[in-house]
Amino acid sequence: MGSIFRTADALGVDKIILGGTTPAPVDRFGRERMDIGKVALGAEKSVAWRYEENILLAFKKLKKEGFQIICLEQAENSIDYKKIKLGNIGKVAFVLGEEVKGINKNILKLADIITEIPMCGQKESLNVSVAFGVALFRILNI
Repeated sequence: MGSIFRTADALGVDKIILGGTTPAPVDRFGRERMDIGKVALGAEKSVAWRYEENILLAFKKLKKEGFQIICLEQAENSIDYKKIKLGNIGKVAFVLGEEVKGINKNILKLADIITEIPMCGQKESLNVSVAFGVALFRILNI
């Protein structure tokens, strides 16, 4: 998670919404998690974040607020991340899934775009924090 916070800061991301088993920068007692802070190098303090118990409900709310939902996931209807052109699309929420299980099917149904990074080697995917950096730097044209 620290890597995602640090990359989000570099990209100018406004907010990270955490859910499921994703670790937050602070534990349930409000103590800073040193493992995340060590990697994030302070980005966990410069990028706003919140934890949502019901992540599906959170994305439905974002959709109602006019956000375009872009899921980074391997799926039958996913498109190559290099083909995404945001233009003046407005507000965008990028969704990352769990390392093994991926993105919940109900969240994928909300997606305006499902995109993936093609793999050339034997492995099916990248680590989620690496995929986040690769895809967003390209999609956001940074």
